[in-house]
Amino acid sequence: MIPFLDLKSVNQLYRDELITAATRIIDSGWYILGQEVEGFEKEFAEYCGVEHCLGVANGLDALILILRAYKEMGIMEDGDEVIVPANTYIASILAISENGLKPVLVEPDPVTYNLDPTLIEKHITDKTKAILMVHLYGQVTAMDEINSLVQKYGLKIIEDCAQAHGAQYKGQKAGSLGDAAGFSFYPGKNLGALGDAGAVTTSDPELVSVIKALRNYGSHEKYKNLYKGVNSRLDEMQAAFLRVKLRHLDKEILARRQIADIYRSSISNPEVILPEVADENAHVWHLFVVRHRQRDKLARYLNENGVQTVIHYPLAPHKQDAYKELSCLDLPVSEMLHNEVLSLPISPVMSKEDALKVVELVNGFKS
Repeated sequence: MIPFLDLKSVNQLYRDELITAATRIIDSGWYILGQEVEGFEKEFAEYCGVEHCLGVANGLDALILILRAYKEMGIMEDGDEVIVPANTYIASILAISENGLKPVLVEPDPVTYNLDPTLIEKHITDKTKAILMVHLYGQVTAMDEINSLVQKYGLKIIEDCAQAHGAQYKGQKAGSLGDAAGFSFYPGKNLGALGDAGAVTTSDPELVSVIKALRNYGSHEKYKNLYKGVNSRLDEMQAAFLRVKLRHLDKEILARRQIADIYRSSISNPEVILPEVADENAHVWHLFVVRHRQRDKLARYLNENGVQTVIHYPLAPHKQDAYKELSCLDLPVSEMLHNEVLSLPISPVMSKEDALKVVELVNGFKS
């Protein structure tokens, strides 16, 4: 079986470095908010090209805490609206509703699968306070058109970078393109921890101050609580692992691009829609997503022939039971994508031979 993502082999590449890092933490006697977290925050901020990074427990918390901080700062209040892509993973929307804010779902561009900038303005109201952009699959959302809207209406830009570590837009890294960004370091991400982990990046010092307290029970100083905060802290062990893997991230991105190049140049089945790329040197290929009208049949065929695939995502957020109040929305592009998308195997340890085997099978599929 060609695995969708062989995490064991990915981490095996850095086994000795990871063991050294773990040993260092065990021997240090300091396990929460210590030198490793500070070190990773500094290094990841520099990597993204921002002033600040704050480690948190996971990617969902990163987005929740950004929005919660804006409420504490008086920039947002209950009932305000946040524009978000309709075809994103549900976590992006959960972060909005968790804060008593209203998610406003906007259709994606059917070519890039990212938020369609031409559809945003008609959804802006007096209650709109932010656009939450999701850089889906590893390609950054087109920013120029969105920036003009932000300036016109005075909105905040929040990036969901869970799939975009290292991705770029006109030479600028994801995580530095808006007012704040949330990252997930879930193990399967391009920059993955060995457990749950996340971070916020920003160059706004006031936002940093508020989130730094919110993630730590609302406290800047022990036993003095300014906010009704939460416990959402990146732990020392995961920070140490992430410092190891950050050093290898760009190399892994290049390996992913090589697999993507094989797929894009060699898959010729006319029934299969390949992803479009705005900039060859900016996409980080967290996922390689194709479309087919008989997606489920294609997935079964590949599995029966030894290729593991995954659907990102089989059900649109507005069709989930959790958001029954949104089920009446008319979002045909999103629903089409959710019915047709299929993610092929791609990873930094995937061999050229395995990629060519996938190509052979996809080209041989007849619906």
